[in-house]
This record gives sequence, structure tokens and C-alpha cells, in this order.
Amino acid sequence: MFAVIKAGGKQHRVVAEQVLKVHGVTAKQGEVVTFEVMAHGGDKPALGAPLVEGATVAGEVLGFEKSRTVIAFKKRRRQNSKRKRGYRDQYALVRITEILTEGKEPSKTPPARAERPKKPKAEVVDADGDDDAPKKPAKQAKAKGASKDKSAANKSKGGTKKPKDKKQD
Repeated sequence: MFAVIKAGGKQHRVVAEQVLKVHGVTAKQGEVVTFEVMAHGGDKPALGAPLVEGATVAGEVLGFEKSRTVIAFKKRRRQNSKRKRGYRDQYALVRITEILTEGKEPSKTPPARAERPKKPKAEVVDADGDDDAPKKPAKQAKAKGASKDKSAANKSKGGTKKPKDKKQD
């Protein structure tokens, strides 16, 4: 089942467990927020005029982030005038938890999530088989001549430029 919601001045098509970037959410991290439904599909699709009565979408606020910096640069030529301004939009990350119809109320707390299993770290073992090896690998020594002066390398290439012959009339 999907729904079309209105959030942050935009319309989003959402499904359960989808993560959205939404502007204008004032809830705290971990809280459940609800959105207005403009249309939903599934067993009984419905279109709103402008909203669907009795339908809501619930989502959990995962956190807050900023988008990339947008630079507004203005220059007035020959006037010795220029201006540089930048800003970053702030938005909330929201995971859609439920799409509800027929006047049902969303749950007050977000559903419990199973944690991802962590990958086991590889252990360092000596060739002998005992584990008294250092935990961090040793730094590799630089190769000889790696930090030569570039000017010396250019001089060793040798050769001088020959002047080009000029055509005589």
C-alpha cells in the first residue's frame, strides 16, 4: 500500500519503512509524527479533495541534517561590487512506520527495530600460531629515493633546446 502525503510544502509518495527528507518538522528525535494524506492506493484506492478523510500516515523522526551548501554569488561588473552568500537547508529524516485508513489512530511509540548483526573483527595471529602479535600493523618504510628533489631529477634528464632555424628570404 502507498500513500501521497503533504509535508514541508511538498507532496511525497510513500510506502511503509521508507526514509524521507522532510522540511519543517518540529518534533524531537525518536518521536512519532503524523502527516495529511492526499491519496492512497492498495485494496481500496482513494483520492482526496484535497485530503482523504480518516487516513493518516505516521512516521518516526530519525534525526536532523543539513543539505549541501548553496552559494549565491552576485557580481556587478565594472562597479567593484560583489557579494557571496551561502545557506544550507535543514531537514528531518523521517521513517514511515504506518499507513492508516478508516480513522485508525497511530501508535504513540515507534516500533522496535532489530539491530544489525555486527561483523566480527579479524584477529592478527603470528605464523607461530600464538596471538602475541602486535595489534596494529607496522608502518612500511619509504622506498629509497622517494623524496628526491624534483629539480635534480629534471636536470638529470639532460639536453638543451636547440634554437629553431629561421627561414631566409
